[in-house]
Amino acid sequence: MLTDGAGVMPIADAPPIAGASSVADVPAAAAEPVPVALGDAFGWYSPGDRRRGVLLCGTFGFEQWCAYRSWRELAAMTAASGCPTLRFDYPGQGDSRDPAGPEIPAALAAIRAGIAFLREQGGAEEIVVVGLRLGATLAALAGEEVDRLVMLAPFPTGKAYRREMAMQSRLIDVMPDRTPMPQEPDALMVGSFLLGSETLADLARLDLAAAGRAPAPEILLLGPKVDALAERYRALGSAVETGPFPDLTQLVSDPLFSRTPDQTFARVRDFALAGAPAPGGLPSAPPAPCRLEDGAWSEEPSRFGAGLVGILCRPRGTWSGDTVLVVNSGRNPRAGHGRQTTRLARRLAEAGIASFRFDLRGIGDSAPRPDGSLPLYAADSVADVTAAIDHLAALRHPPGVVLGNCSGAYQAFQALSGDPRLRAAVLVNLYCFELKPGTDVETMVRDTFRHSQGYMARARQGRFWRRILTGELGLARIARALLRDGAARLDRATARMPWRTLIRTSVAGRVASLRRRGARICMVYSADDLGIPTVRAHFGTSDAGIARRLGYPVQILDGSDHNLSRPADQDRVFATLERVVRETRPGDRAQAAPEPAAANDLSPRLSRSA
Repeated sequence: MLTDGAGVMPIADAPPIAGASSVADVPAAAAEPVPVALGDAFGWYSPGDRRRGVLLCGTFGFEQWCAYRSWRELAAMTAASGCPTLRFDYPGQGDSRDPAGPEIPAALAAIRAGIAFLREQGGAEEIVVVGLRLGATLAALAGEEVDRLVMLAPFPTGKAYRREMAMQSRLIDVMPDRTPMPQEPDALMVGSFLLGSETLADLARLDLAAAGRAPAPEILLLGPKVDALAERYRALGSAVETGPFPDLTQLVSDPLFSRTPDQTFARVRDFALAGAPAPGGLPSAPPAPCRLEDGAWSEEPSRFGAGLVGILCRPRGTWSGDTVLVVNSGRNPRAGHGRQTTRLARRLAEAGIASFRFDLRGIGDSAPRPDGSLPLYAADSVADVTAAIDHLAALRHPPGVVLGNCSGAYQAFQALSGDPRLRAAVLVNLYCFELKPGTDVETMVRDTFRHSQGYMARARQGRFWRRILTGELGLARIARALLRDGAARLDRATARMPWRTLIRTSVAGRVASLRRRGARICMVYSADDLGIPTVRAHFGTSDAGIARRLGYPVQILDGSDHNLSRPADQDRVFATLERVVRETRPGDRAQAAPEPAAANDLSPRLSRSA
């Protein structure tokens, strides 16, 4: 939804721009993409006045999670040229619904639905499909006639994808002692995204070389080891361009510090637009935004505040009157690490609790931060949380409980401290309650969260010294880290000194103030998490004393990782959150789930019986 001083305006009801004849003539705020539904898939569509449509098929799971923000930027680049542009989450991923059948066939069906959408709704006479990694493989196998195909580092077979994901899993999914996370039988977890046995079996049957016809007359193949595939497509009659993808790793391997491959994406855009029909006439009319529904829940996306995007998930049955606000962790889009937040929202709806998941500025689909910095631990990001609270209050869904993990827990604590409308916070793996001005957050995250050991512990390892001797690790960087770690230890050691605890702006003083107004804090930690000493430093070592000061005892989840990747750990967090919502509820407010106003009756509307 768009907001102004007069109130709330649905996305679809934004007034047209007088005299605008193309997307280039429309101010950026009016050219924002609108949410659409493609069967079970949730997507974002930008209308245009060219007759060439562009479909972006991202990759799967962890890699797409890393690339999400950059993928959005690529969509904006093609949409800015006037081409109708569509990007989407595959069924079972992001904000989409879970597929009714196997995951790979559902993904192929979503690609076909996207092409049909661009032809029928976007008025496209020509279609360009851009696929990333596994998305490129699936796009080539979808069996649809397209005019141009861009394949960014495709996997020649599904088995190759499985092998690479298995290697990644051993590096990404680790327990606190740095040992690989146990895998479920006949399944593979990669960055908390689970590939089930049926998906693994379907992947094993994918083979680009086995295709009997070329997927498109003109193909751009970028990435390593693409020469053999290029020759195969040339033999089938395609005109194929090839080239490197030098910045692939920085796009798909680091969710916190992923960077947009500007030069590669510029080449993709140029290929997509080459020979495109000139703009003509008015842009295709944007469809009304969608509402996703299932047996127990109904979801509605909206815009609010300073370019923020979120999704309200409501129960379809009896609503308890409660709404949970969920804050991003790290740079995770609103669907959460391993899609945990989407699943949590729908599970809460089944229990009669509404929720709102949204993207802070600089994350997911929300606007960039003015200075382009990361929103992690940013002092001004709490204003985005406040904007979400205001937005929900306007929708008659005022939140009472705020939930955050890691850096999201930090923002949740700041919001609880400053906004009396919140009555409780569930803080998962909170690293710190406050951050001193001028802290280099990126360095802190790289040096602290990337390692379970401090520099002093690593100094006893031979590999540490080899990195110094080879110049990989600079002495100045080590010195800065040791000073920072020493300052953190000193801060924790003095946190409970009377001269600090008596100050109202101290952590203890802030918590005491919010407890006096009746608010409570529930803290949950995975075993051996780096934030546990901070709690002890501020509130002592007595479990009973901590529970008295916060309102709840601290929970330690033994055998869990920092990201709570295992379903059993997610179950425990859900049970804790549900209990906090229930126990902090101001009286019995159960009621029928409110229907959106007529102007918000988003379509196309999806429904599925329980």
